[in-house]
Amino acid sequence: MIPLHIYHAKQCDPKKCTGKKLSRFNLAILHDNPRKLPREAILLDPLAEQALSPSDNAKFGLVVLDCSWEEVECVFPILKRLRFKHRALPFLLAANPVNFGRPFKLSTVEAFAAALYILGEKEQAEQILNKFKWGQTFLELNREPLERYSKAKDSTEVVRIQGEYL
Repeated sequence: MIPLHIYHAKQCDPKKCTGKKLSRFNLAILHDNPRKLPREAILLDPLAEQALSPSDNAKFGLVVLDCSWEEVECVFPILKRLRFKHRALPFLLAANPVNFGRPFKLSTVEAFAAALYILGEKEQAEQILNKFKWGQTFLELNREPLERYSKAKDSTEVVRIQGEYL
């Protein structure tokens, strides 16, 4: 199991917050101070220059920023200074009720599940998605690209595969 860490920026609706729900089920660790996040972990960053691939080492965990999509460009620069391994997720469609069908607009649990799937931790991805009524829909919508990304040898190949979907 890969440790899951969430930097919670307290910008989302608590009733719809997938990160808080993961924390309540002890499936992820919630942090309110970015300095307490594990430095060796991979930060899932939509603004990163390199895509996540199966060649990435996530033994120290994955970190997701739980914030409003309107604030992403303001909050991520703060985390850039902390020197994580920044990785972007490739093209995937959201299944959450707020952004259903929208590319790249994943919720916290969808981002974690996608990363876990790509890194070969498919059972853990399913486990965290099972806490949400729409969780399996995320896998159904993205099964083909997730399978292909999970078989890529490196970031370059993930980006090439992503290009076929864009």
